Amino acid sequence: MKETAMQDKLLTLENRQVIVTGAGQGIGRALASAIAELGGRVVAVDLNADALAALREALGHERCVTVAGNVADPSLAQQAVDAGVTAFGGVNGLVNNAGVTRTAMIDKMSISDWQQVIDVHLSGSFYFLQALGRHLLGRAKAGGDGAGAIVNISSDAGRRGTIGQINYGAAKAGVLGLTMCAAREWARYGIRTNTVGFGVVETPMTETIRGEKFRDTYLSQIPLGRWGEADEVVRPVCFLLSDAASYVTGQHLSVNGGYTIGL
Repeated sequence: MKETAMQDKLLTLENRQVIVTGAGQGIGRALASAIAELGGRVVAVDLNADALAALREALGHERCVTVAGNVADPSLAQQAVDAGVTAFGGVNGLVNNAGVTRTAMIDKMSISDWQQVIDVHLSGSFYFLQALGRHLLGRAKAGGDGAGAIVNISSDAGRRGTIGQINYGAAKAGVLGLTMCAAREWARYGIRTNTVGFGVVETPMTETIRGEKFRDTYLSQIPLGRWGEADEVVRPVCFLLSDAASYVTGQHLSVNGGYTIGL
């Protein structure tokens, strides 16, 4: 009985109002759904307004509000925080999940393909982290609860490197650095900041990697011998958002089927 009560208390997001970027499909949609199922409320952000509308209908208007736009737009982050404050009275969680890939070898990569990936993954993560941080610090300085949980979706491409994706690897390495700096700076306010690095997950963004040309090369490097599924990779993110991870900050968690064993 005691064990069950502890599980119920820790593995819940009933005290969380979470911004999720890239929530319209794939991992982001699975994340938004999981957060709502665990009792949390979601500010869903995505480029695709139609996908956001469908998500809100699925989760319920009392559980989800939406903000459509590009995370590379610095003003969008504050719009998302404001939407959460209006709908839920505040925001105390963030998952920087939005992503894009533009694949090319180093000598052939265009400046626009380089910049677009950096803008979405690295700059976008900074904009949202900064906006939420300002909101939480403002609450703390006003005598309120400034604690929060941030999970930045990084990638082990930022630690190990990936052929044809120097833009993506550089951006994700930057996200790791951004996370560690925020964790050190904000820990004293009760703001926890961590990263999760996914392996190859079955989503639209990884169709090229999972295609015939690259399939065998990638699968041969994954000890579990299969691609990840969106539903299973969101669980560690929910853990880090929850009070079950109340003593965890500044950490990177790889969820990749063993791809980085020994790294």
